[in-house]
Amino acid sequence: MAGHTYTTSEKARRTRLLAKGAKGAYGDITAIERELDRLERTAADRYEREQRALARQVDQAKDELAAAKAAERAADRGERQAAKQARKDAEDRLRRAERAYR
Repeated sequence: MAGHTYTTSEKARRTRLLAKGAKGAYGDITAIERELDRLERTAADRYEREQRALARQVDQAKDELAAAKAAERAADRGERQAAKQARKDAEDRLRRAERAYR
Protein backbone atom coordinates (compact mmCIF):
# COMPACT_ATOMS: atom_id res chain seq x y z
CA MET A 1 0.00 0.00 0.00
CA ALA A 2 1.68 3.17 -1.19
CA GLY A 3 0.82 6.45 0.44
CA HIS A 4 2.30 9.79 1.28
CA THR A 5 2.44 11.90 4.40
CA TYR A 6 3.23 15.51 3.58
CA THR A 7 4.12 18.18 6.09
CA THR A 8 2.35 21.53 5.80
CA SER A 9 5.40 23.17 4.22
CA GLU A 10 5.81 20.27 1.77
CA LYS A 11 2.18 20.62 0.69
CA ALA A 12 2.68 24.32 0.05
CA ARG A 13 5.96 23.73 -1.81
CA ARG A 14 4.38 20.99 -3.91
CA THR A 15 1.43 23.22 -4.81
CA ARG A 16 3.77 26.04 -5.86
CA LEU A 17 5.89 23.67 -7.94
CA LEU A 18 2.84 22.18 -9.67
CA ALA A 19 1.56 25.67 -10.51
CA LYS A 20 4.98 26.72 -11.75
CA GLY A 21 5.23 23.56 -13.85
CA ALA A 22 1.79 24.16 -15.35
CA LYS A 23 2.75 27.71 -16.33
CA GLY A 24 5.96 26.53 -17.96
CA ALA A 25 4.45 23.44 -19.56
CA TYR A 26 6.00 24.27 -22.92
CA GLY A 27 9.47 24.94 -21.50
CA ASP A 28 12.08 22.91 -19.67
CA ILE A 29 10.60 21.75 -16.36
CA THR A 30 13.11 19.03 -15.40
CA ALA A 31 14.23 20.95 -12.30
CA ILE A 32 10.62 21.19 -11.14
CA GLU A 33 10.07 17.48 -11.81
CA ARG A 34 13.22 16.58 -9.85
CA GLU A 35 12.07 18.65 -6.88
CA LEU A 36 8.59 17.08 -7.02
CA ASP A 37 10.15 13.60 -7.15
CA ARG A 38 12.28 14.44 -4.11
CA LEU A 39 9.19 15.62 -2.20
CA GLU A 40 7.31 12.44 -3.23
CA ARG A 41 10.15 10.18 -2.04
CA THR A 42 10.43 12.01 1.28
CA ALA A 43 6.68 11.85 1.89
CA ALA A 44 6.49 8.18 0.89
CA ASP A 45 9.38 7.33 3.24
CA ARG A 46 7.68 9.18 6.10
CA TYR A 47 4.41 7.35 5.39
CA GLU A 48 6.12 3.94 5.43
CA ARG A 49 7.89 4.72 8.71
CA GLU A 50 4.63 5.87 10.31
CA GLN A 51 2.81 2.75 9.11
CA ARG A 52 5.52 0.50 10.58
CA ALA A 53 5.34 2.40 13.89
CA LEU A 54 1.55 2.07 13.95
CA ALA A 55 1.81 -1.66 13.21
CA ARG A 56 4.18 -2.02 16.18
CA GLN A 57 1.66 -0.18 18.37
CA VAL A 58 -1.12 -2.53 17.29
CA ASP A 59 1.05 -5.56 18.08
CA GLN A 60 1.96 -4.12 21.48
CA ALA A 61 -1.70 -3.36 22.24
CA LYS A 62 -2.64 -6.95 21.32
CA ASP A 63 0.01 -8.27 23.71
CA GLU A 64 -1.24 -5.97 26.47
CA LEU A 65 -4.81 -7.14 25.90
CA ALA A 66 -3.77 -10.79 26.06
CA ALA A 67 -1.94 -10.15 29.33
CA ALA A 68 -4.94 -8.27 30.75
CA LYS A 69 -7.30 -11.11 29.82
CA ALA A 70 -5.02 -13.64 31.48
CA ALA A 71 -4.78 -11.49 34.60
CA GLU A 72 -8.57 -11.15 34.70
CA ARG A 73 -9.02 -14.93 34.50
CA ALA A 74 -6.45 -15.51 37.22
CA ALA A 75 -7.72 -12.75 39.54
CA ASP A 76 -9.37 -13.66 42.80
CA ARG A 77 -12.67 -12.20 43.86
CA GLY A 78 -11.23 -9.03 45.41
CA GLU A 79 -9.08 -8.18 42.41
CA ARG A 80 -11.54 -9.14 39.69
CA GLN A 81 -13.12 -5.67 39.25
CA ALA A 82 -9.73 -3.98 38.84
CA ALA A 83 -8.62 -6.70 36.42
CA LYS A 84 -11.83 -6.28 34.42
CA GLN A 85 -11.25 -2.54 34.16
CA ALA A 86 -7.65 -3.13 33.08
CA ARG A 87 -8.93 -5.46 30.34
CA LYS A 88 -11.44 -2.87 29.14
CA ASP A 89 -8.70 -0.22 29.08
CA ALA A 90 -6.48 -2.58 27.05
CA GLU A 91 -9.35 -3.19 24.60
CA ASP A 92 -9.78 0.58 24.20
CA ARG A 93 -6.06 1.03 23.52
CA LEU A 94 -6.19 -1.72 20.90
CA ARG A 95 -9.22 -0.14 19.20
CA ARG A 96 -7.50 3.26 19.06
CA ALA A 97 -4.28 1.73 17.69
CA GLU A 98 -6.17 -0.21 15.02
CA ARG A 99 -8.15 2.88 14.03
CA ALA A 100 -4.96 4.91 13.66
CA TYR A 101 -3.37 2.13 11.61
CA ARG A 102 -6.17 2.17 9.01
